[in-house]
Amino acid sequence: MTSSMRIAVLVPCFNEEAAVATVVADFRKALPKAEIFVYDNNSSDRTAVVAREAGAEVRSERRQGKGHVVRRMFADIDADIYVLVDGDATYDAASAPRMIEALISDHLDMVVGLRIDKVQAAYRTGHRAGNWMLTGFLSSVFGQAFTDILSGYRVFSRRFVKSFPVLSDGFEIETELAVHALELALPVAEIETPYYARPEGSFSKLNTWRDGFRILGTILKLYRSEKPLRFFAVIGVFLTLISIGLAIPIIITFVEEGIVPRLPTAVLSMGLMILAMLSLSSGMVLDTVTRGRREIKLLAYLSQPPLSKN
Repeated sequence: MTSSMRIAVLVPCFNEEAAVATVVADFRKALPKAEIFVYDNNSSDRTAVVAREAGAEVRSERRQGKGHVVRRMFADIDADIYVLVDGDATYDAASAPRMIEALISDHLDMVVGLRIDKVQAAYRTGHRAGNWMLTGFLSSVFGQAFTDILSGYRVFSRRFVKSFPVLSDGFEIETELAVHALELALPVAEIETPYYARPEGSFSKLNTWRDGFRILGTILKLYRSEKPLRFFAVIGVFLTLISIGLAIPIIITFVEEGIVPRLPTAVLSMGLMILAMLSLSSGMVLDTVTRGRREIKLLAYLSQPPLSKN
């Protein structure tokens, strides 16, 4: 089915000397006809040398951050099917053919590797809890479609890759990929895949708290940009409630005594109500702009040919 299709395995790396050779060898075995590209992101060790010796085509991205690397990969590489995987040897290369088969047979645009950890050390408790909370928040905002939004193992169609505007700089890229698929209602799926501990000598670059807050911030930014009416309506309602709460005693006093005893409070209440109306108006205007941007994204997606089994 995939004999006539060009498959590219994309491996972003930063200081993965201890693991990258295993990744290249495993994917060479699982996908013999695929081209394997390792993008080195300013590693201070021998990552690039080891990857090249293992048989991968090695390129580099000087701007630090996984988002920058993925943006460069998606722009540079031309293929029909893309496999994106971290270079830490924690993902199961043998699952790639199943993920590709699902992508083609079910006419999907993205298949996410749902991580099933094989050893306790593979998935730290803090990372597990953070992933669960962020996934739940994303589902409540954009709709339920994923149970592991932070997985670094994904298979894409050319349609998805060439129409996806990468805006993130770092580890927030996985969140952005999920939101893009949800906003355009693209066909996606998750497939369970084993998740292993890093090999000896390999260390995680993910900081649980720092990167967790960055991902949460990305979700809030995307919520503001993709759901502006809801975002600014919530702010407007909050300001309206405060304004009404401040105004009620003043109105009661005015009705009973005919005077306004707390003029500064009355001015503050009126100012908050004006801000509430401005917030709601801004949301309505930005919602129209967002709809236009979404239509442009969809047209860019539709301009790419779909995957064919032939």
